Amino acid sequence: QVHLVESGGGLVQAGGSLRLSCAASERAFSSYAMGWFRQAPGKEREFVASISWSGDVIYYGASVKGRFTASRDSAKNTVYLQMNSLKPEDTAVYYCVGDTSPTSIDASSAYWGQGTQVTVSS
Repeated sequence: QVHLVESGGGLVQAGGSLRLSCAASERAFSSYAMGWFRQAPGKEREFVASISWSGDVIYYGASVKGRFTASRDSAKNTVYLQMNSLKPEDTAVYYCVGDTSPTSIDASSAYWGQGTQVTVSS
């Protein structure tokens, strides 16, 4: 069983920054794509970012592009999401996901973390 543990969420004022971390229990995850989704109350789940096993292929959702940066440290089996210029509409539970594919995320079959709350006040 693979476990993904997110950390780094919290309360921040609009315009501020947070960095989320996601530690994976399986060493094999250093070879797999990882990413982030988020879900706000009453809204559908939204793709935030994905990063390939090598870190060379990174995709972002349109609403976060230019403000968020995904990265990974395969030696530590950890993926990060640096969130800058945060807006109230970024408020959501952020989930880390991992996929056995090396380059892309299939949310329906990926492993999911428990989520971490990010709240941005205006």
